[in-house]
Amino acid sequence: MYRLEEPIYFYALAIIPVMIVIYLLVLWWKKSTQRKFSNAELLQKIAPNSSVFKSTLKLIMLLLGISFLILSLVNPKMGSKLKTVKREGVDVVFALDVSKSMLAEDIAPNRLEKAKQIISKIIDKLGSDRVGVIIYAGNSYPLLPITTDHAAANMFLQNANPDMVSSQGTAINEALELAKTYYNNDEQTNRFLVIISDGEDHQEETKQVAQNLSNDGVKIYTIGVGTEKGGPIPMRLNGSMIGYKKDNQGETVITKLTPDVLEDIADAGNGRYVNGNVTETPVNIISEVIANAQKNEFETKQFSDYKDQFQWFLGAGILFLLLDIFLFDKKTKWLRKVDLFNEEKIKNK
Repeated sequence: MYRLEEPIYFYALAIIPVMIVIYLLVLWWKKSTQRKFSNAELLQKIAPNSSVFKSTLKLIMLLLGISFLILSLVNPKMGSKLKTVKREGVDVVFALDVSKSMLAEDIAPNRLEKAKQIISKIIDKLGSDRVGVIIYAGNSYPLLPITTDHAAANMFLQNANPDMVSSQGTAINEALELAKTYYNNDEQTNRFLVIISDGEDHQEETKQVAQNLSNDGVKIYTIGVGTEKGGPIPMRLNGSMIGYKKDNQGETVITKLTPDVLEDIADAGNGRYVNGNVTETPVNIISEVIANAQKNEFETKQFSDYKDQFQWFLGAGILFLLLDIFLFDKKTKWLRKVDLFNEEKIKNK
C-alpha cells in the first residue's frame, strides 16, 4: 500500500507538454531560418556533425529528470507492515441509482453527478466508520465492499456510471437484498443504508423489502435528486450529444423526481427522506445522524510504518539531468553511421 504526501505537485507535470511544444517550435524555426540562408548541401558541409537525434535525446533526458524531480516532491510513501487495529464506528452502505434517468440535467450538472457529490461529502465527514457502495439500475452491483478506506470509496465512486450495469430499470429490491450481505459484523448495532435516487420505476413490493431490512436492524435513509418538473434524458455517443431519449411513439421522455416512493422506503426503513437538490442539506443531516449514533468497536487491518520513497525519484532525476548536461548536440563517432531520423536523405534533397 502506498500514499502520496503532496499530490498537488502532480500539476507541475503540465510543464512537460509545454517544453515539448517549445522544442518543436524552436526546431521548426531553426530549419526555416537555415533554408533562407543556405541550401541543404552547403549546410551539410558547414555543420557535418549537427544531429537532430542528439538534441532530441538531450530533451528526453531533461524531461525525465524534471519528471522524477516532481515525483520526489510528491513523495510517495510505502506501507511496510499490515497490522490489525481496533476502531469504533458504524457501518454505512450507499446505494447509488445509476439508471439512465439519473443523467437528466434538471439538476446541475446532472442527477448522477449531484448524487456522487453528496456521497463523497458525507464520506469525507465520517470518522472511523466503515463504508460500502452499491450501484443499481436494472440489476445491482457491488461497487465496493464495506471498508474503512474512505479514499478508495471516493475513487470507486467517481467511476460509477450507467454502463457498469448490464440492464436498465430500477431494481431497488436487488440493491436492498445485496445490502444485507454488506453488514457482516453481527455485533454492529448501528447499520445505515443510504439510497440516492430520483425514485422512478421502483417496484410495488419495495416497501416490504425495506421493512424486512429494517427488522434486521438497518436504518434506511433516502435522498432524492431531480425536480418534480423533470427533464429529458440526454443520449451521448463517444461523449457527444446526439439527442434525447424517446419513447415508442417518438416522444421525448421526461423523467421526474418521485419523492413519494423514496419517502415510503424511508418510513418502512425507520429512517428519513431528504431532498438532495441542495448538496449541503443531505450531507449535514446524514452526517449528524451517523455522528450521533452509538459506535461499536471492530477490528480492521491497515498498513502502517509508511516510509518516504522520494530519495529514489530524486536520485533518478539528478541522474537524468547529469546525462543531459554531458550529452552534446553533435554526432558522436559511433552514431555517425546511424541515421534514425533520415537526416542524410533530408539534407541531400
